[in-house]
Amino acid sequence: MTFTSRLAIVALTSLLATGTAFAQTAAPAAKTDAKTTTAAAPAADKKASKERSAESLECSKQADAKALKGKERKKFRRECMKEAKAGTAAPAAADKK
Repeated sequence: MTFTSRLAIVALTSLLATGTAFAQTAAPAAKTDAKTTTAAAPAADKKASKERSAESLECSKQADAKALKGKERKKFRRECMKEAKAGTAAPAAADKK
């Protein structure tokens, strides 16, 4: 067997092996996509089913009105929720404006 015929056999074998490898990786990728869509669906259901209280919505509206974001928004909402649960939501809203 000559060198060129050996080289041709190696090239043909690698070409066939490469084609098979690509064909096999496409099928599991489709299964993975299906799993992530079904896994994402329950997470979306949990968010959709969780209702927010009236106090929470009111505190969010107040934070939006003040254009608060990040840590300031979290701090404001936390204090607002504490006051709302204590029953002093109406005076606190008037004081903070």
